[in-house]
Amino acid sequence: MFRDMRRKGQQLTVEESEKILSEATHGVLAVTGDGGFPYAVPVSHVYKDGKIYFHCARQGHKIDAIKNNPKVSFCVVSRDDVMPRERTTAYISVIAFGEARIVDDEAGLRKIAGLVGEKYSRDFPQECKKETDEVIAAGTMLCVEITVLHLTGKCGKEVLKERRGNNV
Repeated sequence: MFRDMRRKGQQLTVEESEKILSEATHGVLAVTGDGGFPYAVPVSHVYKDGKIYFHCARQGHKIDAIKNNPKVSFCVVSRDDVMPRERTTAYISVIAFGEARIVDDEAGLRKIAGLVGEKYSRDFPQECKKETDEVIAAGTMLCVEITVLHLTGKCGKEVLKERRGNNV
């Protein structure tokens, strides 16, 4: 179902890809938007145990798109050093393909909000809990869980040269 990477020599291991996905502070979610047009939107996320999580408003383009077609992709770039003289970039990126599920039950919302709070506001657990309580009570938050079905990471040739001591 998913294509093999064409430049296999530049492919990262699954472990490297998962580490990058886990450590990234944001990624770009791509969905099938209105009229079949692609819609890509940056989101702050958490990656854990083969799943990508994020929270968002209850309404909007991405929620409508996920309801219409749960197949999504998610991309993070952990490095992008422009190298003007070489006319290239030293990059590292990861792309995940998966199926998104909207989470709106209280237990699921609390779980995902807790994961997001732990990643982004670790030193403020009381504030995170208070905000989670408030948005759940107000009914203004949804969460999304993406089950990753295929994950690939890739680094540019310049990164390979660095890793191999310029012996490419």
